[in-house]
Amino acid sequence: MKTNTISANDIERQWFVADADGRTLGRLASKIAQILRGKHKVNFSPNMDMGDHVIVINAEKIHVTGNKEYDKTYFRHSGYPGGVTVTDFQHLRRVHPDRIVINAVKGMLPHNSLGRKMLNHLKVYAGAEHPHEAQTPKILDI
Repeated sequence: MKTNTISANDIERQWFVADADGRTLGRLASKIAQILRGKHKVNFSPNMDMGDHVIVINAEKIHVTGNKEYDKTYFRHSGYPGGVTVTDFQHLRRVHPDRIVINAVKGMLPHNSLGRKMLNHLKVYAGAEHPHEAQTPKILDI
């Protein structure tokens, strides 16, 4: 039996739109990470960026379970001494609601240059409008 490998020219990318209104953050992020990675395709190859594009709308209406609304924090470090920045979930929801979904999906992708390349296929918008109508995205049913 011969193993068929796919080349970069043979990859066909689709566009999906996911509505985050009322969805649980982790469940939505894991489904999006699978699509960005390309694991839903028959010819999946773990060393290639073969995933599809995903548009997430209504990121400000995402739902979290338990006390995460009040207890969840996001940690950043600038690389300089004393450069720690800790942001809580409620503040991030008010100021940058798109970063909540981006951080959740980023943690579920590979932590290397391939994962950073896959993350570029994710577009997140706080409201219900997005500028990608020309790509005719399909509705992602989660």
